[in-house]
Amino acid sequence: MQFGIFSVGDVTTDPTTGRTPSEHERIKAMVAIARKAEEVGLDVFATGEHHNPPFVPSSPTTMLGYIAAQTDRIILSTSTTLITTNDPVKIAEDFAMLQHLAEGRVDVMMGRGNTGPVYPWFGKDIRQGIPLAIENYALLHQLWREEVVDWQGRFRTPLQGFTATPRPLDDVPPFVWHGSIRSPEIAEQAAYYGDGFFANNIFWPKEHFQKLIDLYRERYAHYGHGTPEQAVVGLGGQVFMRKNSQDAVREFRPYFDNAPVYGHGPSLEEFTEQTPLTVGSPQEVVEKTLTFRETFGDYQRQLFLMDHAGLPLKTVLEQLDLLGEEVVPVLRREFAKGRPAGVPEGPTHAALVAARDARENETTEVAR
Repeated sequence: MQFGIFSVGDVTTDPTTGRTPSEHERIKAMVAIARKAEEVGLDVFATGEHHNPPFVPSSPTTMLGYIAAQTDRIILSTSTTLITTNDPVKIAEDFAMLQHLAEGRVDVMMGRGNTGPVYPWFGKDIRQGIPLAIENYALLHQLWREEVVDWQGRFRTPLQGFTATPRPLDDVPPFVWHGSIRSPEIAEQAAYYGDGFFANNIFWPKEHFQKLIDLYRERYAHYGHGTPEQAVVGLGGQVFMRKNSQDAVREFRPYFDNAPVYGHGPSLEEFTEQTPLTVGSPQEVVEKTLTFRETFGDYQRQLFLMDHAGLPLKTVLEQLDLLGEEVVPVLRREFAKGRPAGVPEGPTHAALVAARDARENETTEVAR
């Protein structure tokens, strides 16, 4: 089981001070948060991709490459790479390069994003969002697995005898997650390729994401990749903690009430009751997170959103201390209890290389 954090990289005014960080400050804060995540023993740091204010992470591989040079162990991922508006050739090459620089500590999450205007900014039509996601990923999948590619589709110029460089590290592409909030077509796509499926599990009731994950597990088995229980699932979530639950609620309330994403809507109490948001003590975070397995089954990766809504860097780093010291060790222990032997661990480059080698050895033995 892997635990980590994912950031949307928003630049939001702190409602308690009225101060808005600069873009430079926010970018440097995200780097500090990634380093802190490794320091406290987390497994994953993931960044979103956005091309509009108030967000700063428009170039995830640049940021992750910089973080790779300052870390040793943590997996570096995206929490969205826009498969619809990025060129698959550029994605293939950027993430292969990042793989080499980070010694394999890289995976990627494909998504369509949540900003409609991004499509025309990159010369695409939002009405073609799903077809773009399907076609572009099919090409990306091929580019990472075939050295010489001939290809023709609807949405970009054809390729003839093209080789993406550099090749993936050890000839093993980064592990791919497909993220979706509402699209069964994306769950189907993840299942078809035997990739991972990530549900952000933030804004809507658990029953909504349960339907998507159940569909993905069913179709994963349909395509012959394993049993439904062996499908690779990731979940998001968001938390705010203090040692005392009342202190957490009192401190977080102004951030919640004024956050661009959910401020001025349901009350904090209503939102925590209806969604996975947990505001309280570390023990309350542990208890609510453990209920995710009851809804979604055993899964491989749990990411938390912690650095948003204008929370100052100092507060976020304090949150990470609590997460690393008092929450994740308990979650690791409790999630391990009763975990069936056939359920896979969270994906790593070393595990993907070992699985590839095992398949090749098996093929060789059969041939003999």
